[in-house]
Amino acid sequence: MAQNSCDLCMRVLQRQFRSPAQARKVASLSSSRAFTTTRSRHENLILPVTPERAEGGLRTVPSRWKSGDLDKLKGGTIGTYNAYGLTELIYKECAIQADYEMAKQAYEDAEVPKTEDGEDLGVGGGWWHTDTRLHPTFSTWSQVTMLHMYILFARYRNFAGPEATLWQQHLLDHFFYDAENRMAVYHNMVARGTRNKYLKDLNMQWRGLIGAYDEGISKGDAVLASAVWRNVFKAKQDVDIKALAHIVSYMRRLLSELDQVPDEKLVTEVVDFGSPTSEDSVVKLRSAMLDLPLTTEVPSPKKA
Repeated sequence: MAQNSCDLCMRVLQRQFRSPAQARKVASLSSSRAFTTTRSRHENLILPVTPERAEGGLRTVPSRWKSGDLDKLKGGTIGTYNAYGLTELIYKECAIQADYEMAKQAYEDAEVPKTEDGEDLGVGGGWWHTDTRLHPTFSTWSQVTMLHMYILFARYRNFAGPEATLWQQHLLDHFFYDAENRMAVYHNMVARGTRNKYLKDLNMQWRGLIGAYDEGISKGDAVLASAVWRNVFKAKQDVDIKALAHIVSYMRRLLSELDQVPDEKLVTEVVDFGSPTSEDSVVKLRSAMLDLPLTTEVPSPKKA
């Protein structure tokens, strides 16, 4: 094994990889990686994935901080560390929504199954992969994760002064650390230059996504659905309209409920998003658009 990897890192690698050769290959990257992957001291607070979590709406889960410590949390070094630690937990709630694993072939240097677009095909489950018919790929995972991050970014904008930027930046940092780690571990992108190329493209997608979702939130559900269709579904023609409606209603509800959560809770508790399945009753409602006449007469142009 590589000498520049600590014992803890090597034990983690040995659990992740079935092939010792693959573990040595990733271990050799540790001296040149731009980030660390040590376990969080909050890791035991991460919520397990259970069927019960699929129902219901937004919930907050108390962290180790007490409400009496709020003055310490809002500034200085303690505030920065609190933002880093809590956004790590919150980010993992975003990342777990469309999480996936790679098949055995990926760890044995064998041919990995591909989608029709040439993406590495993983193994996944849950609403985002079954009800939407989205493939368990890096692309799907990143888009669904960024969708949930956008919801939090929008809420953090209401924080006072530099706190908004602090919490947004930490959340974004966790995403890009995790994305680069997946590129190396799941998709065998050993060359750092290759990873950087994909990370730059991912950053461009993130910036465009913010503008598209902001426009959708302000202009209406049709525009928001169009933004979700372009980003999450890659503008494919065979999209499930009901699944798209679930996502739009889900985003609207989360933004509305987060708006009602005081800042004090957002800086001390972990957000549990629930699942788009909770939007069934809303999606099944009859639209008033169905009562409009099918055709409307267009007035003929006046003759000069």
